[in-house]
Amino acid sequence: MQLKFISMMVDDQAKALAFYTDVLGFEKMTDLPFGEYRWLTVTSPDGMHGVELVLEPMAFEPARVYQRALFDAGVPASAFISTDIHADFARLKAAGVVFRGAPTVMGPITAVLFEDSCGNLINLVQPA
Repeated sequence: MQLKFISMMVDDQAKALAFYTDVLGFEKMTDLPFGEYRWLTVTSPDGMHGVELVLEPMAFEPARVYQRALFDAGVPASAFISTDIHADFARLKAAGVVFRGAPTVMGPITAVLFEDSCGNLINLVQPA
């Protein structure tokens, strides 16, 4: 088995596409009409080839409740790996990304949470 599609619930697909491409530097892979929404995926140029992040619309009320509960509790929806967390932190902070603190050493990793502007917290992690 292989990982191919990883879903990220977002409150607005257009806003999410702008954030994930213009701010994080991901690349749009697929953008197809899908009813009133879109099948919208991005890839990381530094990530595993073929793995796509699906920017999923929250058309289901329980999904909105779940996303908000995670956000309010400070629980990340996903984790992204960095090879230079301090450089990524500085670049993203300069681009206006909201962080929940500064990169902190936590045993074998250095990590910091940031908001994706679409209702999610992302844990940015650099392994030791």
